[in-house]
Amino acid sequence: MQKRIAAVYMRGGTSKAVFFHDHDLPKDPEIRDRVILAAYGSPDPNRRQIDGMGGAVSVTSKVAIISRSEDPDYDVVYNFGQVSIDRPIVDYKGNCGNISSAVGPFAVDEGLVKIEEPMTRVRIYQKNTEKLILAEVPVRNGRFDEEGEYMIAGVPGSGSKITLRFSDPGGSVTGRLFPTGSLVDTLDVPGVGSVNLTIMDAANPVVLVPAQAIGLSGIEIEEIENSESIRAKLEAIRSLAAVKIGLVKTPEEATLRSQAVPKIAFVAPSQKYKTLGGMTIKTNEIDLVARIMSMGTLHRSYAVSGAIATAGTARIEGTVVREMLNPKAANKEVLRIGHPGGIIEIGAKVEKNGDLYEYKEAALGRTARRLMEGYVLVPQKYFSKA
Repeated sequence: MQKRIAAVYMRGGTSKAVFFHDHDLPKDPEIRDRVILAAYGSPDPNRRQIDGMGGAVSVTSKVAIISRSEDPDYDVVYNFGQVSIDRPIVDYKGNCGNISSAVGPFAVDEGLVKIEEPMTRVRIYQKNTEKLILAEVPVRNGRFDEEGEYMIAGVPGSGSKITLRFSDPGGSVTGRLFPTGSLVDTLDVPGVGSVNLTIMDAANPVVLVPAQAIGLSGIEIEEIENSESIRAKLEAIRSLAAVKIGLVKTPEEATLRSQAVPKIAFVAPSQKYKTLGGMTIKTNEIDLVARIMSMGTLHRSYAVSGAIATAGTARIEGTVVREMLNPKAANKEVLRIGHPGGIIEIGAKVEKNGDLYEYKEAALGRTARRLMEGYVLVPQKYFSKA
């Protein structure tokens, strides 16, 4: 027999997730994760998630758990989980910025917030990072209005613009904007050598590496997808950085149990390239190029949390990202990052207070859409402890 769980399937930015009300899931964390994994068809050793809702890639294997906030300073509580495809793990470290863009629309349509037209501001308590996200959600006739002309790279067509404001995103996972205390760290990476990099924890910890440090120009796409060697180098750097910032004890543990955090990206100066869709991005249309990995594979656009860290480090002299930045863009309010799917624009407000930097706010536009609503069916056996 199977049990029915009320659920909504939503696209948020360039990701998709099943959205659950917290009260519809088991309260016991172990049973809850067993149920979520079963709903997604994980773990699947063939990495297809053929027996569940998962889409067989990291950007479609995400879960959002929502509840009404009891704190008057917030409207809803949003707990994010990265569902492993081939391992029995739901990783609650860090957040997904793209899925964050669907939380406001979900809250509006589920009656969790007071509606104001034409724009409802939803105050989201992001449980994983203990931070505030303010979502400005277009509303018409009491519902989220998804129709509009705003476009984001990586999603066909257009939609209404949802503005996300990530308040004080620094130290979301480690408690420090720069977890190591340094703007630049040097790691001796087996199989790679000595690598200078910047690690910033803003929305998520992100390891930012100069493309040239791993023998790349920065505009590679197919080369990364087709090269196990390149991916292995990036994972070697990422896993060692995870140890450096105290998330795990060994690189092996990072690869096995902390696939989603920290993220790793490589950056390079702005240059001409072709997107996955065949569109040519000109050098003067962007301020730098970057590529980010998502659980061991190339993100076909760019993670929002990665963009927050990339834009934040670009504001600070001495980081590896600032060195790649077009000098004319140093003081611009909005940074344009060229990625495999096109361009992502993000604003970052960073201030220096004595010897410390404070990341005040990151802001960007996204689109979202409610794709399906109803029930997820999960076999009864998963509702008891193994």
